[in-house]
Amino acid sequence: MSMKPMNMKPGTLILHAAARFLIPLQLLFSLFLLLRGHDEPGGGFIAGLVAAAAFSLYLFSFGSVMTRDLMRVDPRDLIGTGLILGLVSTLPALIHGEPFLTAQWWPLMLPGGVELKLSTPLIFDIGVYLTVLGSVMTAVIALVEAEE
Repeated sequence: MSMKPMNMKPGTLILHAAARFLIPLQLLFSLFLLLRGHDEPGGGFIAGLVAAAAFSLYLFSFGSVMTRDLMRVDPRDLIGTGLILGLVSTLPALIHGEPFLTAQWWPLMLPGGVELKLSTPLIFDIGVYLTVLGSVMTAVIALVEAEE
């Protein structure tokens, strides 16, 4: 009796092992890029591409059904959520009577004297992140499912 998992394709043992190890690292790196993008290179677009690369690696290794289960959210819903967040990030400036897309900052003091700065650029970048991730994964999953 074979000891292979159900969806394992012949000759892909190394890809399966690498995917399980690399995906969490890629997703953490994408969050790092997202959060540092305001002060240094990075931001929502490149972070979304790195996250999409992680899920694409899983897709090529385990198939579209397992990838959809891992994502837990339809990629098209991510696109809509990202666009809504991008729109929402413009509202605080308009509410304060400032020009469209003027950045707003809200300092938040955490325990231990650490200051966390929440901002509309961060909300906008999260929207870009979700839109890029959803767009790329929608396209890649559609291509893989068309071939299956």
